[in-house]
Amino acid sequence: MDIMFSVTYREIERRVRGILRRVPAGVTVLAATKARSVEEIRAAIRAGIRDVGENYVQEAEGKRPLVPEPATWHLIGRLQRNKARRALQVFDWLQTLDSLPLAERLEQLLAQQDRKLPVLVQVNIGREPQKAGVLPEELFDFVSRVASLPHLEVRGLMAIPPVPRRPEDSRPYFREMRRLLDALAAEKIPGVRLEVLSMGMSMDWEVAVEEGATIIRLGTVLFGPRG
Repeated sequence: MDIMFSVTYREIERRVRGILRRVPAGVTVLAATKARSVEEIRAAIRAGIRDVGENYVQEAEGKRPLVPEPATWHLIGRLQRNKARRALQVFDWLQTLDSLPLAERLEQLLAQQDRKLPVLVQVNIGREPQKAGVLPEELFDFVSRVASLPHLEVRGLMAIPPVPRRPEDSRPYFREMRRLLDALAAEKIPGVRLEVLSMGMSMDWEVAVEEGATIIRLGTVLFGPRG
């Protein structure tokens, strides 16, 4: 059993190193570790991963204390206001800021801790009713309001486009995200640093990079299919 597990972890390390060799400089590979074990996460970090993304606060709470290797932990799933305090205890970044009530709650908690939190604003670029995110036409007003909260650092945008049948299906969404980032940057909103564009997953990450992604969120391509 131990031999079989060690082979699995070596395969993760091989996959990670292969992806890192292919990704251009300046693009961060974030390991999306939903439902992955602590040992799988540690194997990815050993191979060069420096950023870990979890979808759920509770899952991250159980994993991060067991991962001694240094990494930056991102929340890449939707955050409910009643879990904001717990999220701040385990995550270094929030990639899914999508409402003013959530932003205000985070600001309150961060002020108590005298701490700043880097955040990305999630954009519902596909206008899918089942998905979280700010609609594109509401983005400028939303970012301007969040910028008034001194403990939240808006660093860029994040999106989860509709699931593609082929990688090229995602290109129009990625291109529009880049346009939105550039247009927002042109507004020169005080206190806002628009340098991060988080988009692209295992199936379409290469297209995302071509369209300007600076963070790609990879799961299956690093770890294999979930058991």
